[in-house]
Formats: sequence, structure tokens, C-alpha cells
Amino acid sequence: QVQLVESGGGLVQPGGSLRLSCAASGSFFSINFMGWYRQATGKERELVAGVAGVTSGGSTNYADSVKGRFTISRDNAKNTVSLQMNSLKPEDTAVYYCRAKVILTPMAGLYDYWGQGTQVTVSS
Repeated sequence: QVQLVESGGGLVQPGGSLRLSCAASGSFFSINFMGWYRQATGKERELVAGVAGVTSGGSTNYADSVKGRFTISRDNAKNTVSLQMNSLKPEDTAVYYCRAKVILTPMAGLYDYWGQGTQVTVSS
């Protein structure tokens, strides 16, 4: 089994910064994709930022709404992914979820795991 544990989040004023972190633990062979999603009240969950695995070149992608403000980073040795959020806006308010696509064994397929979510509130 794989667990994703998120940390960070909280209340911040507009223009402020927050850093989210997610650590994967458990028994697995490797992690392919890692990313952050968010879900605001009454809206669908959406991709915020993602980073591919080493075998896929470690490329990153961002939602248009966060480009230039958010930065995703990944530490493959520690199986962690972080999201640095700068210049936060009220519309960034949401529950943020970590996601990882994990290869449990070399013979197994790709399994999808989610963290429990962490609240980010941007308000004055």
C-alpha cells in the first residue's frame, strides 16, 4: 500500500506565499507522475501542476491560471513533491490534493493514489 501525506497549506493574505509538500511512503517499485490538484467549493477538481518521472524526462506542466506564480519540484530520492505558491489570489482558495501514479512492482501496472487534501485559503 502507498500513502501520500501532505503538509503545508493554511490561511494567507492575497499576494502572499505558501509551500505545500507531499511525501509518498510504503512499498513500491517507482513513482511515475506526481502532481497537485485542487478543488474549490462547487467546482470540479483540476490539475494545478504536475511533474513526470525520470524515465519521462521529468517534464512539468501547469494550469494556465498558475503559470509564473507556482513552481512544482520533485525529489526522487525522497519520493516527495512540493508546490511553491507565490502571489496568491483569492481564486486560488481550494482544497489541494497530491496525486501519484505508482508502479508497485516491475510486473504490475500503474496505480493511482491521492492524498487526503489540505486547505488553502487566500483572504484578507
